[in-house]
Amino acid sequence: MSWQEVLRQRLVDRNIREASHGPVIDQYRRLAQHTRLLNARNQTLLRATGAARPNPNSSTVMVGEDNPVRTAYIQSLESQVSALRDEMAASYKTQGQNAQRLLAMNETLREREDAARIDAENLRLAREEVAVLRRKVEQHAEQMAEKDRAFQDLTDEYNLLNLEFGQVEEQKDNLKKDNATLIQRWIDKQNSIGDVLNERNEMWYETMQTRQQSQDGGGNGMRSRPSQESLASSFSHVSGNGSRPFQPPVGREQYDRKGADPAKGGLLLSPNG
Repeated sequence: MSWQEVLRQRLVDRNIREASHGPVIDQYRRLAQHTRLLNARNQTLLRATGAARPNPNSSTVMVGEDNPVRTAYIQSLESQVSALRDEMAASYKTQGQNAQRLLAMNETLREREDAARIDAENLRLAREEVAVLRRKVEQHAEQMAEKDRAFQDLTDEYNLLNLEFGQVEEQKDNLKKDNATLIQRWIDKQNSIGDVLNERNEMWYETMQTRQQSQDGGGNGMRSRPSQESLASSFSHVSGNGSRPFQPPVGREQYDRKGADPAKGGLLLSPNG
C-alpha cells in the first residue's frame, strides 16, 4: 500500500471519529447558547428587580424576603436549572450511547480492515495464480504450435513417402511389363532359332540319306534310315576331316520349344535326345 493510501485512510478515520462526536458537540453548543440566554434574562430580571425596589419611606411596597417577584424569579431559575440538569443528563446519556456506538463502529471498522486485508491477500494470491496460469497457457500454446509444426512435417514426409512409394510401384509395374515383353521376345527368338535348326536338321538328314543311298548303290532297293555310326562315318568321309569327332544334330522330335532355359541362354533337350 502506498503512502497516499495510508494518508487517505488516516484522514477518513479522523473524519469518522470527529463525526461520531458531532451530536454531543451540537448539544453542548445549544446548551451554551441557552445558558447565555438565561444569564442575559437573569441580569435583566435582576436589573428590573433593583429598579422596582420601593422607597423605604413608601408604605405601599413590601420590603424583605417576601417579595413575590424575587420568589417567582428564584423558582423560575430553579426550574431552569432542573431542566438544564435533565438536559445535561440526557446529553451524558447520549454521549455514553455515542461512545458505545463509537466502540462498536471501531470494532466493525477493525473487522472490516481485517477482512479487507484478507481480501487483499487473497487478491494478491489470485493475481499470482492468474500470472502462473497465463504462463502455463503461453507454454501450452507454444507446445501446441511446436506439435503442429511437427505434425505438418510428418504429414509432408508421409505424403512424400507415399509419392515415392507410388513411383516405385509404377516403376515395378513398368519393370514387370518390360520383363514380360523381354521374356516373350526371347521366347519368340528361341522359337525362331529352333525352327531354323529344325529346318537345317531336316535338310541335313535328307542330304545324308541321299548320299548314303548313292554310296550304297541301292542293294535290294530298300530305303531305311541310316544309323548314327554310318551317318557319322559318311559325314566324316564326305567332309574329309576324319580326326574331328562327329556330333549328330538334333531332330525335330528331339527339340522342345517350351524347354528353353532362360538362365543358360540355350535350349533344353528332351530326355530321349
